[in-house]
Amino acid sequence: MTGPNDTRDTGPRIGSPLWTYLSAVIAAGFTALLVTLLGLRLGDLAGLAEEPLLWVLAVLIVLGELRPVMVSSSAVVGGTYPSTMFAFAALLHYGPTIAVLIQAFAVAVNGAVTRKSWHRVMFNIAQTTLACTAAALVLFLFSIRPAPTDPWVPSGTDLPAIAVAGIAYFAIRATLVCAAVALHERRSILRVIKATIGHQSLVYAGLLGLAPLVVVVMVQSAALVPLFVAPLAAVYFTATLSMRRDYQAMHDGLTGLPNRKLLMLRTEEALAEVRDRDRVGLFLLDLDRFKEVNDTLGHPVGDRLLQIVAHRLTHSVRPGDVVARLGGDEFAVLLPSIRDIAAAREVAARLRVALTEPVRLEGMTFDVDGSVGIALYPDHAPDFELLLQRADVAMYLAKEGRTGVESYVAAKDRNSPDRLNLLGDLRRAVDNRELALHYQPKIGLTGDKVRGMDKVRGMEALLRWNHPVRGQISPSEFIPLAEQSYLMRQLTEFVIDEALEQIARWWHTGLRVQVSVNVSARDLLDSALCDKLEVGLRAHRLPPTAIQLEVTERILMTDQAYTADTIRSLAIMGIPLSLDDFGTGYSSLVRLQRLPVAEVKIDASFIRRLRDSPDDERFVRSIVDLVRSLGLRSVAEGVECDVTARLLADMGCDMGQGWWFGQAMTPDDATDWLRGHMGDPAVGYGVRHPTLVPGPSPHFDTRTA
Repeated sequence: MTGPNDTRDTGPRIGSPLWTYLSAVIAAGFTALLVTLLGLRLGDLAGLAEEPLLWVLAVLIVLGELRPVMVSSSAVVGGTYPSTMFAFAALLHYGPTIAVLIQAFAVAVNGAVTRKSWHRVMFNIAQTTLACTAAALVLFLFSIRPAPTDPWVPSGTDLPAIAVAGIAYFAIRATLVCAAVALHERRSILRVIKATIGHQSLVYAGLLGLAPLVVVVMVQSAALVPLFVAPLAAVYFTATLSMRRDYQAMHDGLTGLPNRKLLMLRTEEALAEVRDRDRVGLFLLDLDRFKEVNDTLGHPVGDRLLQIVAHRLTHSVRPGDVVARLGGDEFAVLLPSIRDIAAAREVAARLRVALTEPVRLEGMTFDVDGSVGIALYPDHAPDFELLLQRADVAMYLAKEGRTGVESYVAAKDRNSPDRLNLLGDLRRAVDNRELALHYQPKIGLTGDKVRGMDKVRGMEALLRWNHPVRGQISPSEFIPLAEQSYLMRQLTEFVIDEALEQIARWWHTGLRVQVSVNVSARDLLDSALCDKLEVGLRAHRLPPTAIQLEVTERILMTDQAYTADTIRSLAIMGIPLSLDDFGTGYSSLVRLQRLPVAEVKIDASFIRRLRDSPDDERFVRSIVDLVRSLGLRSVAEGVECDVTARLLADMGCDMGQGWWFGQAMTPDDATDWLRGHMGDPAVGYGVRHPTLVPGPSPHFDTRTA
């Protein structure tokens, strides 16, 4: 890996089309230079050396070659040098021999100052020589033959000849440079010419148009020639200011990479030029654990890390590929031409290898990694916006699966048209109150009355959606969709409002049963949740223990979960938490201890296999023992038969929930069920045996979030 300050240019690969092209231009240019020099006599050169006028021109040509007038955003094009005006003036006055010699010397000085590679210096000498030769041939056709011993001074009648010579000079230089750029960036030469020719033609017209005036003025008085520096300076600063504005509008200020706007333009160009069998690839890359660096060492160190990442990415792609920064730690890579998905994956793997090299900042060493999502045209999307969206989907698949690199798969796209339509229907369902809560009882398993069925210990509120066209839609379909959209907060507010109203009706009629409500991890990290619950409990005159919040085990995998102010506020308010679907995640005992939960619910997938799988029985037993050792309650989900209930009771599991004890019921049915199974409402908890009606098991995903 090269260092951030390494500016070496190793040149094109030998045998590549660009190498072949540069070699041909260099050979032709130096041949023309040699032919030109053969016509130069040393005596003539010695006589010219005594003329101050020649030295003035030479100095201005060399100085004018040091800083270009930028006319294109392409770093390969580089810009137009003010030396063009004085070199063309030397051509008109002294002929091609003197103009070519001085220009070649100026290009060599430029290469030494700016540390250009030898192949670029030789190419620039060759293309300026060929341009001067072409202009000299045009003048020859107009019977104009300037020479060192016979200088020529143009007049008004010579304007057509000068104009055609200037056009020839510009056409040769522009064509040769644009062809090199097209081969280097693997773009169409017509597209490159279209992108650069407009600006270049204006600058060249101004510079070449002033060249005859330079000749006329310097014949009168060489001391007046430097006055032309003033209009040149005006052109230079105007063009530089315009270019700077364009650059700022198209590039990221921190890394200097193209931004989203320029990425879109480059992608549209690539889509317009793609060949039949090729593909256009768009990668989206997101850094892993970047937030930790930012939060630990501060934004300046994070910014430096982003600059290093930008450097590594740009040095890991081919010439012509575009690396862009979209914001934060998110980067995009455009491959204007790629063979297939396998080749795209190879490039993505190379990018990740470049990233994984340790970074040393502030005396510390960081391991950087990233997740890459791949989308190809036309396989996955027909335009830039869809390519970017689907690369984003692929990137999140890579993050979720921790695979590093993923390509777009339509079947895994949560933003498919069907899902987007469903999201719109869900929004209308929330607004039109088409959603409803059903309630499923939680039964104690540790009593002595009837083993496996003791007393009602609570109810869980389960969200149901009866779609007007599609009928009942499982929560497993619409809850994940809501979690990824703006609707989750509205959905949670609806569930809490409905649950609190129902709890109030039960409590104020003597049915004092605790109701569990599912919330998402995003809800639990939202400070507005505490305010919502506090206002609702006060409005319905309920104690905090009347409601319990259930969260999935996955929240333990986020560092923010057990440090969130919301969780501490809920604990202070006295609202208990329950950990849902335990056993399906990767939580640790330490994290379980640090999260203030009152009970742990064992996932139904283990409970349903309890009778037939000794491994699952040992697993469930170990969870029950672990939960008891932490002083928490254990709840088994998905209890569907008497044998399972008795096994759980023997293990010491505190509660059970499932079809065997009671299905999810409407509020009215749940009210009747509670009145029939809670004994004296004033006591709070009843001891009656639930009515068990065998039937098919409704395997719904019971989560509301």
